[in-house]
Amino acid sequence: MTQAPAPSPTTKDFGGVLRSAARNLGWLLASRSVLAILSLFYLGFATRTLGVVDFGRFALITGAVQALTTFVGFQTWQIIVQYGVQPLHDGDSPRLARLFRLAARLDLSSAILGALLTIGILQVWANAFGIPRDLMHYTLVFAVIQLLTIRSTPLGILRLRDKFSLSALADSMTPVIRFVGAGAAMLFDPTIRGFMIAWAAAELVTAATYWIMVWRSGDFALMLGGRSGWRALVAENPGVVKFALSTNASATLGLSSKQIPLLLVGASIGPAAAGAFRLAAQVAQALAKLSQLLSRAAFPEIVRAVRTAAPERLRYILVRTMLASSAAALAILAVVALIGEPMLKLVGGKSFGSAYPVLLWLAAAGCFDLATVSLDTVLTAVNRAGTVFAIRVVGVVLLFIGAFALMPLYGSSGVAMGVAIGSVAVAILLGFAAANLTRSRP
Repeated sequence: MTQAPAPSPTTKDFGGVLRSAARNLGWLLASRSVLAILSLFYLGFATRTLGVVDFGRFALITGAVQALTTFVGFQTWQIIVQYGVQPLHDGDSPRLARLFRLAARLDLSSAILGALLTIGILQVWANAFGIPRDLMHYTLVFAVIQLLTIRSTPLGILRLRDKFSLSALADSMTPVIRFVGAGAAMLFDPTIRGFMIAWAAAELVTAATYWIMVWRSGDFALMLGGRSGWRALVAENPGVVKFALSTNASATLGLSSKQIPLLLVGASIGPAAAGAFRLAAQVAQALAKLSQLLSRAAFPEIVRAVRTAAPERLRYILVRTMLASSAAALAILAVVALIGEPMLKLVGGKSFGSAYPVLLWLAAAGCFDLATVSLDTVLTAVNRAGTVFAIRVVGVVLLFIGAFALMPLYGSSGVAMGVAIGSVAVAILLGFAAANLTRSRP
């Protein structure tokens, strides 16, 4: 009896890519929906309690720490997904354990390096960040907590295992604890110190939740048993060093550039301007967060598709995902343009309404990031992380050129314009790189 031909692996795998990415994104959006609603409350608590100047100081402290964390941290979740798909498929638990252990060691090394850098930076540039002497101790503790709670490894393990619901639950701890902590700070310790404690508590609880999820799945015990020498790890994961450095550098340029403009505003114009800029950036960062969600949801599935499906499907994947992300970007930009100014006044008070032009420029930059997030994801999945890094270098250079040129004329809005210029350049260059990729592959 003649058997019917098996379904095309290309068609099957590509359909699975879209369905799995959509399911993953659904869990991530559920988590971020909680964040979006609660963030309006805890930001309102902070801005109305601290006022423009002290909120600006608080924003500079948290922004500097987040930039430092991004600078020293490796994107180990991408390493786990990139190099864990094959051993997971083959059922090679020892190799998977060694990969998990490698990622955890990278995170720990990043935390130690970051703590040492923080001590030096605070000793030299504390005044530039507007950090009073009485907050130096709390700032250092806050920075160390932020670094020690880097959770890229458990995030990658859950992503690889396709447990997006668990990672969404863990992510939801951040806004919940910030909301509770900000409310407590407003009532019992209405100072910068009180809100720093609330933010630090949120990081601790979120990181603990992630690791509890990994422990309950059995992967924590698996990771502890994954002992191996560095040479063996490199040998069984070819290109892992280059991939780790490239993704770290790209993330540093992409994410730290969101914090550096804030620090530039604070150092050049003052804490009050930084406070208004930070609130506008926080609202606009909803776009950046959506870009990260799309990337995190699609990356595991795109890696699987690249490994198992015919390469000619890449062009179709790129076009479909880019159309969807572009439509979402335009819709969100329209919403920001309509309700952005009332939102700023509602959350922060009338004094924050002047940040509306900053919000529009940052939202426009976020739109370009969101529209082209699929290009970044696919290029990384096919081991073109070095290309992505080079493109982001160009974007950051243009960001600084634009910011320094326009800030004397337009103040904080000029810095936001520089951010938009950098994002446009990155979007254009990613488009050219993706077009070359699809032409060069069959």
